[in-house]
Amino acid sequence: MKIAVMGYGTIGSGVVEVLDINKDRIAERAGEPVEVKYVLDLREFPGDPMEDKIVHDYKTIVEDKEVGIVVETMGGVEPAYTFVKAMLEADKSVTTSNKALVAEKGADLIRIAREHNVNFQFEASVGGGIPIIRPLNKCLTADEIEEITGILNGTTNYMLTKMANEGADFDDVLKDAQDKGYAEKDPTADIEGHDPCRKIAILTSLVCGKQVDFEEIHCEGITKISATDMKYAKAMGRSIKLLASSKRVGDDYTALVAPFMLDASHPLCGVNDVFNGVFVHGNVLGDAMFYGSGAGKLPTASAVVADVVDMVKHQHTNIFIDWKPEKVELLDYKESENRFFVRTDSPKAEVEAVFGKVEYIDGVAAGEYAFTTDQMKEGDFQDKAQKINVLNRIRLG
Repeated sequence: MKIAVMGYGTIGSGVVEVLDINKDRIAERAGEPVEVKYVLDLREFPGDPMEDKIVHDYKTIVEDKEVGIVVETMGGVEPAYTFVKAMLEADKSVTTSNKALVAEKGADLIRIAREHNVNFQFEASVGGGIPIIRPLNKCLTADEIEEITGILNGTTNYMLTKMANEGADFDDVLKDAQDKGYAEKDPTADIEGHDPCRKIAILTSLVCGKQVDFEEIHCEGITKISATDMKYAKAMGRSIKLLASSKRVGDDYTALVAPFMLDASHPLCGVNDVFNGVFVHGNVLGDAMFYGSGAGKLPTASAVVADVVDMVKHQHTNIFIDWKPEKVELLDYKESENRFFVRTDSPKAEVEAVFGKVEYIDGVAAGEYAFTTDQMKEGDFQDKAQKINVLNRIRLG
């Protein structure tokens, strides 16, 4: 099988490396050897093992009938969408690690692949090396998936873990994450929650079989989490995690990305550093957990190559993925219910007048205290919170 790799950055070069490291085992599992014929990139790579395979025009790949599978690791929606669409229309299967492309154009590309009896797969677009897309599409198809909640961003999880362990402030751990290469120079997509928001949109689309637009998911990042919040969490035996969550409510779905203060019994409480975890609840399965390296060159490339092997085994056969372009209208997150941790310096009499009986956490920080609420609707909490001085609030999980 001749394949092409579009984008020779971290993940693309990782795919080439994985194909080389495990070439014998991959050939056994795929039923034939897998060989890279082209690497598409704007740059030249003098001295690189792939130097003589570099091409600059995607049409070189489109027009070569010998290439049966294309790997897209360019990132972004364009020109990736144009290139991937052309590959599928030329009867070539495509696998991608590109969450932005899958979140926005996944349903369309799945349709085109089906029309041309080829495949569009995207295991590496969510959770890096953790298998979660294929289990949803194959292993869990007998279940109604009622909840998916995940730590889906290694950068923010690393930052929150470091804040918890060292009592460090947000700005200090962000700089550390950038120095270590975990956070980009512009870290907005991570710290504001946009990255896990796209990923939970993809997972929810697969669960409900329709298009979930990530722009319509209520999204909060970790920029308001402070060292003081971490002290409270420690005092309460909890940990603060950025969760991306999707739940089925009757025939509808609600989704949210936000920091949660998790109890030690929560299955995601112990997922630390750059690791990711995905918790799934099915109506007949019950609870399941997927845990592992959620990013990184070789773990992500491993998931991409697994798609390549799957597609070599299914030549001239479309693997059905239930994801229609029809759009899902998510329930307003303000109608969903949560408990809340609240820091305040308002008099306790005022708090009780607004929230009724609450549980207090005193003696953690000078000049303030905290309390936890009962379960209530998000909208009701927002109305009540306006009547006292809230220093910060975090949902409880």
